[in-house]
Amino acid sequence: MIKTNKIETPLGEMIAGATEDGICLLEFSDRRILQTEYKDLAKQLRTAVEVGDNKHIKRLRNQLTEYFEGKRKVFSLSLLTPGTEFQQLVWKELQNIPFGSTRSYQEQAIALNKPRSVRAVANANGMNRIAIVIPCHRVIGSDGNLTGYGGGLKRKRWLIDHEKKYSGKAIELALFSK
Repeated sequence: MIKTNKIETPLGEMIAGATEDGICLLEFSDRRILQTEYKDLAKQLRTAVEVGDNKHIKRLRNQLTEYFEGKRKVFSLSLLTPGTEFQQLVWKELQNIPFGSTRSYQEQAIALNKPRSVRAVANANGMNRIAIVIPCHRVIGSDGNLTGYGGGLKRKRWLIDHEKKYSGKAIELALFSK
């Protein structure tokens, strides 16, 4: 059974989903694709979706609070990410982008040893169902501009600015300026 529940964040309401094995969904509740994601997850995991709570959602809620307070830079959650082998590789590599940093889609493709697969990498990023925890918001265009984010570019900008504010780099800069 996939349990789903609302989580309030500074960026608006999000919907978390989890089975007994881990978190499989974290999306903004205003995303048009949300109902499709429910159906896809139910089909892939061969189960139903219902409103409820479990230990994974409770842990996610606590860790998101810490993240938004600037106290958490890395999530330690059990994740369940059904997808193709390539999508799995892309999502794993997203988790290697350090808090407070960004990479271009080209840099992501190079990190995966697939430098000619920029579009495929971008597509797999877009299929990520676990926003913030799998930080697809840290991927930007090669020209440094913000591009594509399911939650909207305003939220992407907010997340990048939030992480830079609380990253070790920001602390180092503050120390040197005194």
